[in-house]
Amino acid sequence: MTQEYTAGRHGMVTASKAPGRDRYLDLLRSLALVRVVLYHLFGWAWLTVLFPSMGVMFALAGSLMARSLKRPALSVIRGRIRRLLPPLWAFSAVVLPLMFLGGWKLSEDPDHSGTWGLLELVNYVIPIGAPPYPWEVGFPKDLLESTWADQAVGPLWYLRAYLWFVLASPLLLWAFRRVPWATLLAPLALTAVVGTGVVTIPGELGNAVTDFAVYGSCWVLGFAHHEGVLAKVPRYLAVSGSVLVMSFALWWASGHLGPEGWDLNDIPLAQAAWSFGFVVILLQYSPSWQELPGRLARWDKLVTLSNNRAVTIYLWHNMLIMATVPIIDLAYRLPFMQSDRAVAALDSTDTLWMFFLVWPLIGLAILAFGWIEDLAAKRRPRLWPNGSRRGRARSAAPADHKS
Repeated sequence: MTQEYTAGRHGMVTASKAPGRDRYLDLLRSLALVRVVLYHLFGWAWLTVLFPSMGVMFALAGSLMARSLKRPALSVIRGRIRRLLPPLWAFSAVVLPLMFLGGWKLSEDPDHSGTWGLLELVNYVIPIGAPPYPWEVGFPKDLLESTWADQAVGPLWYLRAYLWFVLASPLLLWAFRRVPWATLLAPLALTAVVGTGVVTIPGELGNAVTDFAVYGSCWVLGFAHHEGVLAKVPRYLAVSGSVLVMSFALWWASGHLGPEGWDLNDIPLAQAAWSFGFVVILLQYSPSWQELPGRLARWDKLVTLSNNRAVTIYLWHNMLIMATVPIIDLAYRLPFMQSDRAVAALDSTDTLWMFFLVWPLIGLAILAFGWIEDLAAKRRPRLWPNGSRRGRARSAAPADHKS
């Protein structure tokens, strides 16, 4: 992907299920997470069209940010940063030593050497920019392919974009309340400038500005949803306008296909327009469920768990996808695998086995690192916060403290 990731009740991660939670939004967030994992696992470009996860997640985060900004802006921003950083520190504490153990020497890296390279390491502590990493690096006992660092660190772009949006939100919300349509559409106009080559901003600054532009309108759509502005637009008008915007996105993409074809992550203007129209439709039809209805109710605990551990899932999923490879390699050593037919069968289904293996590995990551999200939120640590009756009884306080 141009890597992707998740928001919670008042920002990056949600608290446990509480009265008044909008389970429709929780379901969207869970679907977005699953889609991210599937995209990074299978690499299917059409998934970016089927469900634009990042636009959805930024819109949900924008809505929750608007609600939180009823409180003093500085305290809200400080709380958001507090919730974001400890999970990142845990991730960095594992990944950085592995890169150094694998042979990465920052002082000899032509792209990140010298004083500037050392300063770039700050992004593993506070994600204000792009963290440095080697394009190829070894791994203890060569368990992973040489590009594992690129795969593991790549998704951190989302944390950078999220932090930028959090810092800009007081100003964006102020502008939205005064000139709503101009504020809503300005990021799309900016994408048409910086995302099409009309104006080129070099380096990681250019990438950050482009990300901000591409998903800025989705973030502000979250404002519109919370403030009730979107609900005032007649549904037929909102949907028909969204269809036109999305049609433009597909038309633009058809003439600007990237190396992966219809992967919208490689086509900024198409991504921005498609995500915008898609999110408008989702929020227009928002049913505001207090409980998941019908057959969806069977997924209630998983939806709650994924919302409570969104950052953990996002940070670790790419690393865990790669970790399935050495596990599958062990299968070749089994006695009944010592034939060409058996080897060929495993070779042809290895990605499917990766799909089945990555979910229990994500579960282990939740157990190992997820409790850090609770500490960051100043809650009692929980190993498996899936909203079970016992868990709700122990944390009966409302979850409206996400700051």
